[in-house]
Amino acid sequence: MTTTANTTPATTSSFGVMIRNGVLAAIAASAATMAIAAAGHAAGVSLDLGGAPIPVAGFGVLTAAFSLVGVVIAALLFRFARRPRRTFVRTTVVLTVLSLVPDVIADAGPATKALLMLTHLVAATIVIPAVARRLPA
Repeated sequence: MTTTANTTPATTSSFGVMIRNGVLAAIAASAATMAIAAAGHAAGVSLDLGGAPIPVAGFGVLTAAFSLVGVVIAALLFRFARRPRRTFVRTTVVLTVLSLVPDVIADAGPATKALLMLTHLVAATIVIPAVARRLPA
Protein backbone atom coordinates (compact mmCIF):
# COMPACT_ATOMS: atom_id res chain seq x y z
CA MET A 1 0.00 0.00 0.00
CA THR A 2 1.35 3.42 -0.90
CA THR A 3 0.43 6.83 0.33
CA THR A 4 0.99 10.19 -1.21
CA ALA A 5 1.62 13.38 0.64
CA ASN A 6 -0.19 16.52 -0.33
CA THR A 7 2.57 19.05 -1.06
CA THR A 8 0.35 21.96 -2.01
CA PRO A 9 -0.15 24.62 0.64
CA ALA A 10 -3.46 24.45 2.41
CA THR A 11 -5.83 27.21 1.46
CA THR A 12 -8.99 28.32 3.12
CA SER A 13 -11.64 30.13 1.16
CA SER A 14 -13.41 31.51 4.19
CA PHE A 15 -14.46 35.13 3.80
CA GLY A 16 -13.44 36.05 7.33
CA VAL A 17 -10.02 34.43 7.01
CA MET A 18 -9.43 36.30 3.76
CA ILE A 19 -10.33 39.64 5.40
CA ARG A 20 -8.16 38.91 8.43
CA ASN A 21 -5.19 37.94 6.25
CA GLY A 22 -5.69 41.05 4.16
CA VAL A 23 -5.68 43.32 7.20
CA LEU A 24 -2.60 41.60 8.64
CA ALA A 25 -0.86 41.88 5.26
CA ALA A 26 -1.75 45.58 5.10
CA ILE A 27 -0.14 46.08 8.51
CA ALA A 28 2.97 44.15 7.46
CA ALA A 29 3.21 46.05 4.17
CA SER A 30 2.85 49.37 5.99
CA ALA A 31 5.67 48.49 8.36
CA ALA A 32 7.82 47.33 5.45
CA THR A 33 7.32 50.49 3.41
CA MET A 34 8.09 52.68 6.41
CA ALA A 35 11.26 50.67 7.05
CA ILE A 36 12.30 51.05 3.41
CA ALA A 37 11.61 54.78 3.47
CA ALA A 38 13.54 55.21 6.72
CA ALA A 39 16.46 53.15 5.44
CA GLY A 40 16.50 55.07 2.16
CA HIS A 41 16.41 58.38 3.98
CA ALA A 42 19.20 57.25 6.33
CA ALA A 43 21.24 56.28 3.26
CA GLY A 44 20.85 59.78 1.87
CA VAL A 45 17.88 59.36 -0.46
CA SER A 46 15.70 62.45 -0.43
CA LEU A 47 12.08 61.96 0.52
CA ASP A 48 11.12 65.26 -1.12
CA LEU A 49 8.43 65.15 -3.75
CA GLY A 50 7.79 68.39 -5.58
CA GLY A 51 9.83 70.23 -2.98
CA ALA A 52 7.78 68.95 -0.04
CA PRO A 53 9.09 66.18 2.23
CA ILE A 54 7.14 62.95 2.55
CA PRO A 55 7.12 61.86 6.20
CA VAL A 56 8.15 58.26 6.81
CA ALA A 57 4.81 57.63 8.52
CA GLY A 58 3.10 58.82 5.33
CA PHE A 59 4.44 55.75 3.55
CA GLY A 60 2.76 53.52 6.11
CA VAL A 61 -0.54 55.40 6.10
CA LEU A 62 -0.86 55.37 2.31
CA THR A 63 0.24 51.74 2.11
CA ALA A 64 -2.41 50.76 4.67
CA ALA A 65 -5.11 52.76 2.90
CA PHE A 66 -4.46 51.34 -0.55
CA SER A 67 -3.88 47.83 0.79
CA LEU A 68 -7.29 47.99 2.46
CA VAL A 69 -8.77 49.11 -0.87
CA GLY A 70 -7.27 45.90 -2.24
CA VAL A 71 -8.96 43.91 0.53
CA VAL A 72 -12.29 45.53 -0.37
CA ILE A 73 -11.72 44.58 -4.01
CA ALA A 74 -10.97 41.01 -2.87
CA ALA A 75 -14.14 40.95 -0.77
CA LEU A 76 -16.23 42.06 -3.74
CA LEU A 77 -14.59 39.49 -5.99
CA PHE A 78 -15.08 36.81 -3.33
CA ARG A 79 -18.81 37.46 -3.46
CA PHE A 80 -19.37 38.19 -7.15
CA ALA A 81 -16.56 36.86 -9.37
CA ARG A 82 -16.63 33.48 -11.02
CA ARG A 83 -12.86 33.06 -10.45
CA PRO A 84 -12.03 35.39 -7.56
CA ARG A 85 -8.35 34.48 -7.14
CA ARG A 86 -7.42 34.83 -10.79
CA THR A 87 -9.42 38.04 -11.16
CA PHE A 88 -7.89 39.51 -8.00
CA VAL A 89 -4.32 38.73 -9.01
CA ARG A 90 -4.78 40.13 -12.50
CA THR A 91 -6.52 43.25 -11.23
CA THR A 92 -4.00 43.99 -8.51
CA VAL A 93 -0.99 43.38 -10.76
CA VAL A 94 -2.40 45.89 -13.26
CA LEU A 95 -3.13 48.36 -10.45
CA THR A 96 0.41 47.91 -9.12
CA VAL A 97 1.90 48.66 -12.52
CA LEU A 98 -0.36 51.70 -12.84
CA SER A 99 0.74 52.87 -9.38
CA LEU A 100 4.28 53.19 -10.71
CA VAL A 101 3.31 55.78 -13.32
CA PRO A 102 3.03 58.73 -10.91
CA ASP A 103 6.43 57.79 -9.47
CA VAL A 104 8.02 57.86 -12.91
CA ILE A 105 6.64 61.31 -13.73
CA ALA A 106 7.02 62.76 -10.22
CA ASP A 107 9.00 65.92 -9.58
CA ALA A 108 11.76 64.09 -7.73
CA GLY A 109 15.29 62.81 -8.20
CA PRO A 110 16.00 59.40 -9.71
CA ALA A 111 16.87 57.86 -6.33
CA THR A 112 13.63 59.14 -4.82
CA LYS A 113 11.63 57.78 -7.73
CA ALA A 114 13.32 54.40 -7.38
CA LEU A 115 12.60 54.37 -3.63
CA LEU A 116 8.94 55.19 -4.23
CA MET A 117 8.62 52.44 -6.83
CA LEU A 118 10.37 49.98 -4.53
CA THR A 119 7.84 50.66 -1.78
CA HIS A 120 4.96 50.00 -4.18
CA LEU A 121 6.48 46.71 -5.32
CA VAL A 122 7.27 45.55 -1.78
CA ALA A 123 3.75 46.32 -0.58
CA ALA A 124 2.26 44.46 -3.55
CA THR A 125 4.57 41.51 -2.94
CA ILE A 126 3.31 41.26 0.62
CA VAL A 127 -0.40 41.94 0.16
CA ILE A 128 -1.32 40.29 -3.15
CA PRO A 129 -0.20 36.72 -2.30
CA ALA A 130 -1.52 36.93 1.28
CA VAL A 131 -4.99 37.83 0.05
CA ALA A 132 -4.98 35.74 -3.14
CA ARG A 133 -4.20 32.47 -1.40
CA ARG A 134 -7.37 32.87 0.69
CA LEU A 135 -9.64 33.46 -2.31
CA PRO A 136 -11.42 30.59 -4.02
CA ALA A 137 -9.73 29.55 -7.22
